[in-house]
Amino acid sequence: MTDPAPERSADGGRAGLPETPDPVGAFPRLTEPHLRALGPYGERRETRPDEVLYRAGDLDCAFYVVLEGKVATLAGSGSDEVVVGVHGPGRFLGGLGLLVGGAVFLTAVVTEPGAVLAVPTSSLRELVARDAAFGDVILRAYLLRQSLLIGLGDGIRILGSRFSSDTRRLLEFAARNRLPHRWIDLEEDAEAEILLRELQVRPEETPVLVWRDREVLRNPSNAEVARGLGLPALGTPQRVCDLVVVGAGPAGLAAAVYGSSEGLDTLVLDAVATGGQAERSPRIENYLGFPAGLPGAELADRAVIQAQKFGARLAVPADAVGLGERDGYHVVRLADGNSVTARAVLIATGVRYRELAVPRMAEFEGVGVYYAATEIEARVCAHDPVIVVGGGNSAGQAAVFLAQHAAKVRLLVRCGDLGQNMSRYLVDRVQRTPGVEVLPHTEVRELVGPAGRLQAVLAEDIRTGERRRLDANALFVFIGTRPYTEWLDGQLALDRKGFVRTGADADGGVRTDGRPGAMPLETSRSGVFAVGDVRSGSIKRVASAVGEGSMAVRLVHDHLAGTRQRPAQ
Repeated sequence: MTDPAPERSADGGRAGLPETPDPVGAFPRLTEPHLRALGPYGERRETRPDEVLYRAGDLDCAFYVVLEGKVATLAGSGSDEVVVGVHGPGRFLGGLGLLVGGAVFLTAVVTEPGAVLAVPTSSLRELVARDAAFGDVILRAYLLRQSLLIGLGDGIRILGSRFSSDTRRLLEFAARNRLPHRWIDLEEDAEAEILLRELQVRPEETPVLVWRDREVLRNPSNAEVARGLGLPALGTPQRVCDLVVVGAGPAGLAAAVYGSSEGLDTLVLDAVATGGQAERSPRIENYLGFPAGLPGAELADRAVIQAQKFGARLAVPADAVGLGERDGYHVVRLADGNSVTARAVLIATGVRYRELAVPRMAEFEGVGVYYAATEIEARVCAHDPVIVVGGGNSAGQAAVFLAQHAAKVRLLVRCGDLGQNMSRYLVDRVQRTPGVEVLPHTEVRELVGPAGRLQAVLAEDIRTGERRRLDANALFVFIGTRPYTEWLDGQLALDRKGFVRTGADADGGVRTDGRPGAMPLETSRSGVFAVGDVRSGSIKRVASAVGEGSMAVRLVHDHLAGTRQRPAQ
């Protein structure tokens, strides 16, 4: 990623700053054919020095292409201002929020007078959806810019104590939604006390989220954060949907793409963020068509844009807490008291990583103990020793990714053979990666350090009983999963591990329409389907989840048409 340009030019202003180089594609120039295609949708506007085109936090700004002169994009404000990029003719401004919804995180200021082309975001999305080559240029640039902002630690500021569960909640929400942010720790950061006084915030009112320089949200809910940042919201449901998808992982997003593209009025709900467990993967290397692999977050962002292209609606956060029926329709109840009504429901709520059964885990979760290895966590533990626990693909991917950032990575595996639960290609990658040490037959027994500040773990060789202290400032846990089905509250047939039964396996459940049998992927309730990791007997792979999500839409059509395909005998 490119380094930020100098904060100011030699004379103390922004005029004369050179254009930012672009070795990785974050600031590409549009070609003449692209500019001609944009022309009918946009308006040419003359610009003047120091004119602000948009400010950080704006929820409704245009897509700007620089035609003449230069425009700088700035992070921070006042003495903290940093020039992220300076852009000349042919370059375009903005970020991922223009495509998926949400606020901009930078301020755009004219440094040299000239002209810009201002295109409404609705027209931009239409062109991105229609022109694959143009869309790929825009999407790739915006994904890279998002990574740059996350690396800068700019954006929203979360001020709170490492001992606060609400602080950890806000940090997780920001990280899972790939929101540029910076955590100011009440216990550690010298800036914290000064900032509290400036914002007139009492310590008992923390955590607080600071946005638009001085806008303060005191211990906000995830929904309040989403509203403040302009993330896609549900609003008040007013119509019966054809299909409600609960869960926005790969399976749910695939159903959203195929459902909406085939004419179904499709609504997707997720409690925290799009992408599911795949979003937490630093790089998925065995997904068909991507030989170099791709980050899980990028897969999620691309799928969201694709689903919205066909008219699917997404709402995050929207936490499903119950499933019922009313007047022949299915009803999904939400945590905020609202409910959505649909002719068919697709359950794609996936799984949650299991916690280690080790004392003091709660003290360190989110501030030393993590269940994901993304750029956010990598920045926190840069140049520190870390430990990864687990023997599956998620643990292997995390170890390889973290080795690029941490001083040392130890991978603790309960079994003796790393290939027992890990794909062969990933075993080879782990063994070839410098800085990764694999400790077989090893389990964590204790966490060492004051609350909220992990310093080491006590690990035990389960063959010999020998214990040793391993220095670690971060512990990453990938020891298996449990299905997220508690919200169903006995409404559907589950297997003994809590996964949703489907197809012939669901016949033992109580069917609401009295008919025998069930379609493949259909649950014990007619018109309710389950796909992906939450489904009993599913193959826990991204590709299979995507396949099930797309297949389920065909079955939903059959259900809505009043037809039924019996499972093969």
